[in-house]
Amino acid sequence: MEDKEADGERRYAALFSQLDANKDGRVDINELREGLAAMGMRGCTNAEQEILRVGDTDQDGQLDFDEFTRYLAEREKRLLIMFNSLDRNNDGRIDASEIQECFLGLGVHISLTQARKILQSMDRDGTLTIDWLEWRDHFLLNPLHNMEDVVTFWKHSSVLDIGESLAVPDEFSQKEIRSGTWWKQLLAGGVAGAVSRTGTAPLDRLKVLMQVHGTRSDGLSMLKGLKEMIKEGGIRSLWRGNGINVLKIAPESAIKFMAYEQIKKLIRGQQETLRVRERFIAGSLAGAIAQTAIYPMEVLKTRLALRRTGQYSGMSDCARQILRTEGVRAYFKGYLPNLLGIVPYAGIDLAVYETLKNTWLQKYQTGSNPDPGVLVLLACGTVSSTCGQIASYPLALVRTRMQAQASIQGSPQLSMVALFRYIVAREGVFGLYRGIAPNFMKVIPAVSISYVVYENMKRVLGVTSR
Repeated sequence: MEDKEADGERRYAALFSQLDANKDGRVDINELREGLAAMGMRGCTNAEQEILRVGDTDQDGQLDFDEFTRYLAEREKRLLIMFNSLDRNNDGRIDASEIQECFLGLGVHISLTQARKILQSMDRDGTLTIDWLEWRDHFLLNPLHNMEDVVTFWKHSSVLDIGESLAVPDEFSQKEIRSGTWWKQLLAGGVAGAVSRTGTAPLDRLKVLMQVHGTRSDGLSMLKGLKEMIKEGGIRSLWRGNGINVLKIAPESAIKFMAYEQIKKLIRGQQETLRVRERFIAGSLAGAIAQTAIYPMEVLKTRLALRRTGQYSGMSDCARQILRTEGVRAYFKGYLPNLLGIVPYAGIDLAVYETLKNTWLQKYQTGSNPDPGVLVLLACGTVSSTCGQIASYPLALVRTRMQAQASIQGSPQLSMVALFRYIVAREGVFGLYRGIAPNFMKVIPAVSISYVVYENMKRVLGVTSR
């Protein structure tokens, strides 16, 4: 017993020394934050604040060695209880099947392969099992309180994260919904989307112009399009239509999230996590519902992007003129190809992302390196998004043409099928891909800007990075 106590004190002293950067015998919140980061500890939200809140018994805003020791001793007791609850066969080791059973007990279904990947993130001796010492050292400074917290932490690690898709919303646990974390992540995503769309708005407007005016005999090149935009309305005209494009992020995200949560319950009851196939179905349906609700704003965005200087005084004037001259039906022109485009984009985007990321994990993942890293995930997201766009782009082009038909003098008013035939007959199959070059050009900066802003916003709002 004395040997165990002495060993514990030595370990605690070594940890305390690592955290006590200025060697004043006390650890404050900044030292905790920097020390945890230096150790590579990926804790839950505001881990350093939670450690200080529980351990700082004299409420002076710092931990002395005695407080730190008492905190770690209590922490080990809690971790031992959690370890024993996971060790179903009482052999002193946790294997992949026991992790899988733990998830299942909390209503989360994962494969044995996914359970092994979780195991590898903690396995230091390569046995593909976790003993008490590995478990203790892995979670000692990660202030998770129970197995629900641990499962949520694992579920949100990059090992199980299946990526972001425009059509498949993020997935939140019941705990995150109850605690209010979900709205912070949606807010962070909304701000990231607004900054990203604003940064790439000139390329987006150029794409719309090339899609709509591709029927001209001389076509419209990227350089010519940029020159015409600046000549007609100045530099500010490059951002026409961006206001409503940013404005529709909030309602679209909120509706998509709420619809996704309800559809998820219908598909698998109260379970937290869906398999990839089920996520695709639920996400596509949620995307369709959200698009239906905000579609008039899509039409407004196209009309504002195509407007000439002085044609409309603003969004409300544009909406009034469309209603007065074309009626309510004008706000849903192009709705069918838009709806049909959700499925191929979402399906291919998600499938390619999964394939690329899992290929990387199988080839390069080790116990000491379970995380694909930012560059790998950005590359997977960029390639998957590009593949999805190639498949769905003709439908997106036809949608834009239908939205714009009534505003272009001499343009034929055609149905979706008739417009497909008209474009192919006059411009060939290539005509269905007018404007795809600026669309591809904006993918990498859009994804990069979104990622950087999203991570910084989550940090500001106090949300843990996944």
